[in-house]
Amino acid sequence: MKRIIPAALVMSITLSITTGCSQQNGQASDQANNQPEVTEPPAADSSVSETFRSFLDKNYDEDMVRNPLSASYRGIKTHQDKWNNYSEADRKETREINETRLEQLQQIDRSQLSDAEQLSWDLYQLNLQRRLASDEFRHHHFVIHQFRGPHTFVASALINVHTIKSMEDAKAYIQRLNNVGTMFDEVIEQMQIREQKNLLLADWKYPQMITASKNIISGYPYDDSTKDSTLWADFQRKVQALEISDEQRNQLLSDAEATLVNVVKPAYLRLIAEMESQSTKASGDDGVWKFERGDEYYAERLRWFTTTDLTADQIHNLGLQEVARIHDEMRDIMDKVDFEGSLSEFFIFMREDEQFYYPNTDEGREAYLAEVNNIIADMYKRLPEVFGKLPKANLIVKRVEAFRERSAGKAFYQGPPADGSRPAIYYANLYNMADMPKYEMAALAYHEAVPGHHLQISIAIELEDVPKFQRYSAYTAFTEGWGLYAEELPKDMGMYQDPYADFGRLAMELWRACRLVVDTGLHSKRWTREQAIDYLMTNTPNSIGQSTKAIERYIAMPGQATAYLIGKLKIVELREKVRAALGEKFDIGAYHDLVLKDGPMPLSLLEIKVNNYIAENVEAI
Repeated sequence: MKRIIPAALVMSITLSITTGCSQQNGQASDQANNQPEVTEPPAADSSVSETFRSFLDKNYDEDMVRNPLSASYRGIKTHQDKWNNYSEADRKETREINETRLEQLQQIDRSQLSDAEQLSWDLYQLNLQRRLASDEFRHHHFVIHQFRGPHTFVASALINVHTIKSMEDAKAYIQRLNNVGTMFDEVIEQMQIREQKNLLLADWKYPQMITASKNIISGYPYDDSTKDSTLWADFQRKVQALEISDEQRNQLLSDAEATLVNVVKPAYLRLIAEMESQSTKASGDDGVWKFERGDEYYAERLRWFTTTDLTADQIHNLGLQEVARIHDEMRDIMDKVDFEGSLSEFFIFMREDEQFYYPNTDEGREAYLAEVNNIIADMYKRLPEVFGKLPKANLIVKRVEAFRERSAGKAFYQGPPADGSRPAIYYANLYNMADMPKYEMAALAYHEAVPGHHLQISIAIELEDVPKFQRYSAYTAFTEGWGLYAEELPKDMGMYQDPYADFGRLAMELWRACRLVVDTGLHSKRWTREQAIDYLMTNTPNSIGQSTKAIERYIAMPGQATAYLIGKLKIVELREKVRAALGEKFDIGAYHDLVLKDGPMPLSLLEIKVNNYIAENVEAI
């Protein structure tokens, strides 16, 4: 199926693409527009290449030392007894380091590098510029909110990332528990800076964070409960699997228990007290427009996440346009299933009919997970039809843990380390099965697993001749744009035979189109949370629970939700550009490998890469 994109939309995205950087730092947008044209490059200088790669490797190693939790996610255990630093002094030092690195990078002659190294040079420069632009609004960024923050990642990281294969791993786990107090004090420092600047969260967010925090310190050994707390159960399970003496095991358990009681619990109580204090001073206003320089901050967030210069108004109008298009496609589905009534009535039918939902029981949850595994297994068999390079990393499907499921999103993905020491995880939030309809299962699995996040992220991590920073670069428009693209690709492969499953695909695309409307509505047009929820309930088949949680997420992460559809539209647009240029020589697998082979990147550099590919291959025809 060839995707038809309205000409006005193509023009708006094409003409607006930049690096996503603020022009306050080195005229980043101008630099993006002046990226090299398709020309014959000079021969690479091996000495310059060696200097460049050494520069990147040194900086990456330094970053992993300065960010030990990030290192743990990537399978690096060198400093696994520590957390990332949240102090204001560290934030200032980070800015200084980035400014110095940018100066050093620009002293390396880009023209003397190979084509691949020039791309790496461009990406590294843009990465630094983006960070510096973001740091202009350092305290506008929420250091903690109900969806993400230290209050939940302490447990999720220790449980899902910190493996224990030796005594050293176990001792590092305990020391990480010992360091929770210091890290939380740094978080509290950041919260207090924001309070002084009147950059508080909306008042309704605090109870959710407080509840999630209390969940972590509930159970033994924090109280007299017969049920073990989350971290105590995790540590016991991991230590029991070690081949060590009983004396060693008992000592580890004793040390961990004492640390949980004497360090972790008091640290959480201090954090909870700060949340409770701030909750009494916070307002009910939802969007970042309420902050001083709020409009500037939101514009920076839109540039960061979409890697374009599209304004809030342009994104809002694009969303309205896409919502109307998808509604029309949904009416076609209504005709196929012989539904008589309006689209709104069809939404109610899809929302309420029991045939579309598993029971809200443990058996229903197990059935959901089993079917997700079947969907993923079927897709794995079909991947060679449309991809050349495939991921090696293992993937498991897992329910979101009880301690964070009430505040966590609907589904998300955790990537694997490069060494394969643990699998990637596709998390499904099964707290309320009414929020997880059967008709969305396939599209959701394609997005989070294959051919979506697992394929794209694992391939990036496994790249061998690409600098490490590049494998782990974060560009939401690229990564989430690919995830949304991966929802539609199976339709081209004939995999949405059930019209209700195809409706589910459209429902998820509609969700992303509505995000453009409600995110900009909340943060630019001063919509209330209730207005935004009403918009989703009117224009989508999703439940009130899904709609409420989604809007609360968009309020917590301004701009992030706009990246999905904008990224997908660009990936589709570039695919059709290659198809038109190459005609019968077009190879969908070659296009996918082209998009993924250098890791994530801003849409601006992706477009340049595709244009180079077209020029090279048109000449060869």
